[in-house]
Amino acid sequence: MAGADAATKHILQSLFANLVIAVSKGVGAALTGSGSMVAETIHSLADCGNQLLLLLGVSQAQRRPTPTHPLGHGPALYFWSFIVSLLLFSGGGLFSIYEGIHKLDSTATIDNPMVAIAILVLSLALEGWVTAGNVVELNRRRGAMPFFQFLRATKDSDLVVVFAENAAAVLGLAFALAALGLAWLTGDPVWDAVGSLCIGAVLVAVAVLLAIEIASLLIGEAADAAIVQAVFAAAAHDVRILSVFDVIAVQRGPGEVLVAAKLHVASDVTAEAMYDLVNAFEDRVRAASAEVKWLFVEPDRPGRDAGEM
Repeated sequence: MAGADAATKHILQSLFANLVIAVSKGVGAALTGSGSMVAETIHSLADCGNQLLLLLGVSQAQRRPTPTHPLGHGPALYFWSFIVSLLLFSGGGLFSIYEGIHKLDSTATIDNPMVAIAILVLSLALEGWVTAGNVVELNRRRGAMPFFQFLRATKDSDLVVVFAENAAAVLGLAFALAALGLAWLTGDPVWDAVGSLCIGAVLVAVAVLLAIEIASLLIGEAADAAIVQAVFAAAAHDVRILSVFDVIAVQRGPGEVLVAAKLHVASDVTAEAMYDLVNAFEDRVRAASAEVKWLFVEPDRPGRDAGEM
């Protein structure tokens, strides 16, 4: 799978950072009784679990094809990425909202606020470092494509999920820091509850957006247009290929694309020459795009229903 080593590196980096952060936040929540700190602790623990699931997905996606899965296991990563979005929604977002609602009527003051603030600042620095690393990798992969357009278009769900989690964590920490500071300065614990609600809202929004994007990949999203263009370019190299039609390019996993196409070939091409023509065409397509893992080519005449392929 393309980018598997890079994906594993970024997931492990995020997992290590979140383990340190979760322990720190848990200590801070116990010392202060802050609802925002509790919400942030649960958020970081959920992120640790999510990153373990992503590592499982990366591992499963690299398994070889089997008789029961002849096209390999590439979609496994999309499946586990979708599960992560659900856990982010329920385990992170809904719990934080519940905690915020529960704290709205609380009159308990926050103990040791400076301890909590110091922990949040440390956590923000760690999350910012990890998120910056994600951005560097995303910038490397996107090339000239605008950043947010690349997030929508990329098929590397693992990197997108890790970036979204870390970016949401940075925003959540900023909310927690602001809420804790206001609660301390004003003496009103409602601000702490508001911080927890804001964190929950951010996590729910990110989880919904991730679920929508990953569901599209799970269902079977079209591969990048450049791969279809490579198919037409490969056909243009041989004058005996009159046209290429009914091209289907489907993303099966990060770096794994299935392509099916029909070739309209000149009538004077013999059966023996047809074998060489098709093989040469396939070689050109694969040389132009290393992501094409499965390529099915059928000589045919235009005008037939595509459903008859």
